[in-house]
Amino acid sequence: MNLEVFSLCDIAAIDKAGKLSVIGAFDTIWADTVPISYPQCAVALRIRFEGLERGEHKVVVNFVDIDGHHIVQPASGTISINFPDDQRSASANLVLNLQMLKLGSYGEYSIDLLIDEQNAGSLPLFVKPIAQLQKAKE
Repeated sequence: MNLEVFSLCDIAAIDKAGKLSVIGAFDTIWADTVPISYPQCAVALRIRFEGLERGEHKVVVNFVDIDGHHIVQPASGTISINFPDDQRSASANLVLNLQMLKLGSYGEYSIDLLIDEQNAGSLPLFVKPIAQLQKAKE
């Protein structure tokens, strides 16, 4: 298994042909005050599986604060990977849309990906005071 795309972004979509589109990848939210409700974002995933990995795979995405407390309920599901024997590998695209994401404080958050109960990746999300950004520009 190879994680080809794992991104927090403004918008992600999978079209009818199975093509993954990702717009506005980011890792920092600048906020005047906290707590905040971030209106919309998405987690985009593209996972490649080799021939020996055909079959069902459990996928879980956890969004947690620095203390490991869940920000949203874990998203979990099963993907089924099947492809012809003459094909070396196949990919699966997944999108998790998040609306009105509530972030209670400044600091670091984490988006953790588990595949078949194994850690497959982790993304940081930083929430910082906008004053820090303005000072950096001076």
